Amino acid sequence: MSETTPRRRGRPPRTESGDTRDRILGAAREEFSARGYEKTSVRGIAKAAGVDSALVHHYFGTKEQVFEAAVEVAFAPALNSSGEVAEGPVDGVGERLTRFLLGVWDDPTTRAPLLAILRSAVNNETAAAVFRRLVASQLLRRVAARSDLPDAELRAELAAAQIVGTAMMRYVIKLEPLASADLEQIVARVAPVVQAHLTQP
Repeated sequence: MSETTPRRRGRPPRTESGDTRDRILGAAREEFSARGYEKTSVRGIAKAAGVDSALVHHYFGTKEQVFEAAVEVAFAPALNSSGEVAEGPVDGVGERLTRFLLGVWDDPTTRAPLLAILRSAVNNETAAAVFRRLVASQLLRRVAARSDLPDAELRAELAAAQIVGTAMMRYVIKLEPLASADLEQIVARVAPVVQAHLTQP
C-alpha cells in the first residue's frame, strides 16, 4: 500500500512558502480547468495541493482571488509577449494578432488556463471579468492604440471575437475538419478577416 503525505496545517516555514504557493496554483489550475469555476471549491483545491484550506486563504484570499492568480500565472508568458503584436506595420497586425492568439491556444501549457476561463466565464461574472481584463486590457487596447479610427476599441473587440470564436470551435467544441486542420491554414483564412475589422473603413 502506498503512503500518502498528510496535509499540513497552519503556515509553512518561510523556506517552503514559494513551493507551497506554486503547488496551490498548479492544483487550482487543474481544478478550475476540469470542473469550471462554480464546481471548484477552496477545499477541493487544498486537497489536490495536499495542504490545509487555511493555507489557500492565507496566500490568495477568496476563491475568486485564487482563480485570478492561477489563470494569470499560467497565461503570463503569453501576455508578456503580446507587445510584439502591436508593433510593426499596421497592415500586418491582423496576421500577427491571429497568429499570436491561436498560438496561445495551440500551446498545451496556455490552453489549459484558457479552457478554465471560457468554461467558467459562460456562467460566472468573476471568470468573465478575468477574461476581459487579460485579453481586452492587456492586449486589445495595445492594438487599438495604434489606430486613429474613431471606433478602434470596437474594431479590436470584433477582431478578438473572430479569433476566440475560431479557437472555441477548434479546441473546445472540436468541430471537424477545423479541429485537425493545420494551424497555418487557419491563420491564412482568419487573418484577413481580422485585418479588415482592424483597418478597413
